[in-house]
Amino acid sequence: MNPLEVLQRTPKSNCGACGYPACLAFAAHVARSGEDPRKCPYINLDGLACDTPGKTPLEQIAAKHDFDLVHHLQSKIKDLDFHKIAGPLGLSFSAGQDDLLAFSYLGQHVLLSKKQILMDGKEPEDPRDQILLYNYIHSRGGNPPSGTWTGLESLPNSISKSKTLATYCEERLSLLFTGLDSEAIYAFCGKIGGRAVAGSSATAAAIIPVLPRLPQQLLFWDAEPADGFAARTKILFDQNVLTYLDLESLVFSAERLADRLVFLFSQSKQQ
Repeated sequence: MNPLEVLQRTPKSNCGACGYPACLAFAAHVARSGEDPRKCPYINLDGLACDTPGKTPLEQIAAKHDFDLVHHLQSKIKDLDFHKIAGPLGLSFSAGQDDLLAFSYLGQHVLLSKKQILMDGKEPEDPRDQILLYNYIHSRGGNPPSGTWTGLESLPNSISKSKTLATYCEERLSLLFTGLDSEAIYAFCGKIGGRAVAGSSATAAAIIPVLPRLPQQLLFWDAEPADGFAARTKILFDQNVLTYLDLESLVFSAERLADRLVFLFSQSKQQ
């Protein structure tokens, strides 16, 4: 089956419910990569085989791509002088048989060599963490954080990433923080190095050092049902942020920020 045949079974409304930006993109992945057509809640499945034997599932293709990229980035940093770049990146350097860089990543202790990354003594489960950290190291630093904040939408070529940031970070944090007082929110942010920001109109405002030279400002406004306002979260970045990370890694770093806060909240509920 070719992508156009799959496309004809979709509503062609580009609603995004399947996780893809357009029905054609979804149809192409169903036809060529083994994506599950049932991810579209509106697709006509009559006569359509949902199993695609012999094809590699899309998730496996993506995972292989991520691991390949990790190895590629390891090759790109192998000739870097860790001692020289440690300062501009805000890292600690330790010389030895394998030079090490030590730093905090969302409250987790990281040891990074040219061959391996350990987070709190373990290898990262998600290769995207390694990609983000190696990209940060490969940047070698540059203009330090300016203290001037900007939304993702104001950064170059970021329009397509704004929805991803909203879905995987901002909307999740809005759900997490709804009904919490500001002190409780600051307590969770403090567990990953965050500090409150004074003078904001938001219910809670905090600056969180995702990486040593990669602060992100979290602004949360609680819901005001009487006025018809839903809870809202906004993540701001320093205007020099692209000195340190590309857009994709930057959005993933914000997603990881949400992951950590959700994890810490779930831990507190179990105690």
